[in-house]
Amino acid sequence: MKPALAVAALMSLAACGESSAPKEPAGATNSARAEKARPSADATPVAAVMPDLVGGNAGRAAEQMGSGGDVVFEDASGQGRPVDDPAAWKICGSRPGPNQQITDYPVVLDVVRTSESCA
Repeated sequence: MKPALAVAALMSLAACGESSAPKEPAGATNSARAEKARPSADATPVAAVMPDLVGGNAGRAAEQMGSGGDVVFEDASGQGRPVDDPAAWKICGSRPGPNQQITDYPVVLDVVRTSESCA
């Protein structure tokens, strides 16, 4: 093979091995690339879905959902009793219902005392 042909063949092989993706600056790190991949601050947040809490303990549900005042307990018996100790109550229903998108707060949990039946 002639030297000029050998050089041309080697150059074409080297060009085939290069990526067509843009090259990162020499000092680029993984964290710099991650910064570029992050969505902007004004991106739409992911909506929460109401878990199926029916039959569960209201006190445990309150702990899991946090104490930010986003959960309200209502007496499902119709007697209008205050729910002072959620651990003594069980969940009969919720608003929004199980597996429904939470679009408004507070979330309402309909509860009865643990010794009672849901109507």
